[in-house]
Amino acid sequence: MFSLSLSPLSELSLLIYPIIKIHSSCGYSSSSSSSRRTTMTTSPPPPIQSNRVQSLEVDDDKKDFTQPLIARSSTFPRRRPSTLRSPLLRQRSFTRNISHAASETYLVELSFVKGNKGFVEINMNEIKDLYGEPRVGYRWIWRVVALCFYAMLLMPGFLQVAYYYFFSSQVRRSIVYGDQPRNRQVIELLVICSILISNRLPQIYISGFRPLIVFAFFLSRFDLYLPKNSDGPKPVLAFVTGGAWIIGYKAWGSLLGKQLAERDIIVACFDYRNFPQGTITDMVQDVLQGISFVCNNIVDYGGDPNRIYLMGQSAGAHISSCALLEQAVKESEGGSISWSVSQIKAYFGLSGGYNIPSLVEHLHRRGLYSSVFLSIMEGEKSLQHFSPEIRIQDPRICNAVAMLPQIILFHGTSDYSIPSDASRAFADALQKVGAKAELILYSGKTHTDLFIHDPLRGGKDDFFDYVVAFIHAGDKEALAKDAVAPPSPRLLPEFLLQLARQVSPF
Repeated sequence: MFSLSLSPLSELSLLIYPIIKIHSSCGYSSSSSSSRRTTMTTSPPPPIQSNRVQSLEVDDDKKDFTQPLIARSSTFPRRRPSTLRSPLLRQRSFTRNISHAASETYLVELSFVKGNKGFVEINMNEIKDLYGEPRVGYRWIWRVVALCFYAMLLMPGFLQVAYYYFFSSQVRRSIVYGDQPRNRQVIELLVICSILISNRLPQIYISGFRPLIVFAFFLSRFDLYLPKNSDGPKPVLAFVTGGAWIIGYKAWGSLLGKQLAERDIIVACFDYRNFPQGTITDMVQDVLQGISFVCNNIVDYGGDPNRIYLMGQSAGAHISSCALLEQAVKESEGGSISWSVSQIKAYFGLSGGYNIPSLVEHLHRRGLYSSVFLSIMEGEKSLQHFSPEIRIQDPRICNAVAMLPQIILFHGTSDYSIPSDASRAFADALQKVGAKAELILYSGKTHTDLFIHDPLRGGKDDFFDYVVAFIHAGDKEALAKDAVAPPSPRLLPEFLLQLARQVSPF
């Protein structure tokens, strides 16, 4: 048995990682697919170039560790060297089309040798030989620049939320809920930053670095936001963040968690495997496991297991709706379950997409290229299975649809990342099959207005007020407190919000 806690500095390094990953995901283009290969050595080779990574120290004289920490291909013999075989992808039909994001993220392998130092050996010339010169489409260049400028404009508000996230006693960070490793963020961050800044890989020296600890560090986790008032069990909101299925991170829900905790609502923000660490099946399974943990353990944190609500935003809305429907199907078929759909009192979908085939071309035009998106969704044959709007119309699962809780969908009419028609079509489909569904549209709101800009603006927030009132419905004491609660404080000047809205890449 062992325990592991993260320092605020370690958590902060994870916060900035996904912004780097957007840049790295657009990646290297392949110039010779037949020459792709990875190399893992078990003894230090003679010097090749000065720009190599060397010496990840390991203090262990008793065991052999020869498995790669970050591997790009399986360890089975290769019959076709031209094909990149990744254990993360379940559809063999599209392994040749795995995205450049996956290729770059899995550039590094670590080997641990008995009685010696583990080391990483990567040569920049070899990288160029394998993947060609770095090449980024103009849309990605613009989006990366826009994202950096967008983050800079919102930074004063983000810093206030970050202070609460790292130092408030009401936030329980990184509670382990699953046994699956998430993205190896720290190692990737060092490698990607070094490549982008200096065109070389870093030297890494970490004493006492053991594979067991590395594995434990990246287990599935979630953050818990607790109210200051602990008199009696509190309602719980399980929240799944967005991030284009690539850069989702649990801390993205910190602003929502802070505000709802101030209204005596516990918020659990789940982490889940991103692409290319996992595909959509892995993401759904992680969320299912997280919901199961909350349903079975939230009472230990002061939560009411009979008042649990589920919310997802953007890609998180898609993943969480898939998870909810998957659990309903399993339960209706009499399968073994660790939690029941009846424990979820309502589902809130914020700016989500629920018909994946209809989004492929739209997202491609927005910069999430179809080759990457199809890899995330495990190929064209899986698109309908991971489209709740399509799947609920299958008469074979009508019993599962009848088990779904009330579903409320929120969307801004000026959302260009995922058009509001996506929520409208899903609400219509739900109502046609007899499910309880409601659609709330916000005129002129963009993809980030409801989730980021309006909370940073403070004051009256229609979306936030609706969610709080819905969760507190039937609780006269809580509603009375809400009626006299002070408005949320402004965290950012209006002119910065307006500038950020203009340059937002979302």
